[in-house]
Amino acid sequence: MAMGQQSGRHEESEFEDRVIHINRCAKVVKGGRRFSFAAIVVVGDKKGQVGIGLGKAGEVPEAIKKAGKQAKKNLIRVPLEGSTIPHQVLGHFGASQVLMKPAPEGTGVIASSVVRAILEVAGIKNILTKSLRRDNPHNVVRATLEALKELRTFSEIARARGKTVSEIM
Repeated sequence: MAMGQQSGRHEESEFEDRVIHINRCAKVVKGGRRFSFAAIVVVGDKKGQVGIGLGKAGEVPEAIKKAGKQAKKNLIRVPLEGSTIPHQVLGHFGASQVLMKPAPEGTGVIASSVVRAILEVAGIKNILTKSLRRDNPHNVVRATLEALKELRTFSEIARARGKTVSEIM
């Protein structure tokens, strides 16, 4: 039994999770206010896998735990080209837009706190980003994920067109 628990812990440590935003919500009742919390958490393995989750609960730690579980269910694979992304991409969600550009080695992650958290747990070390229009954390997170979903490697594009990578470049 102890072996199974240890292997479970090892799998947990493979993913890094970061809390992006915690929102406190109040419901006014007869005796005063009832507070609940909503947390947005991003989970990644720093090797190209990333997921986001939203958890709601009466206590902050419970909301974070729920969001973490949700994030692990929604993992996507991000194609990396070294320590950056293969090409420029623009992600949309709601009124938010996130523009991402590949950057040379040594640039670092130039992004807002919300976008930075997602890119760092995905394993991207050099990138230029700009959050356009609205900065609502929920929509910025989803716009960033949409942008990452649109990324394709040159070999995937070549295969889709029926050409070689050298013909495309």
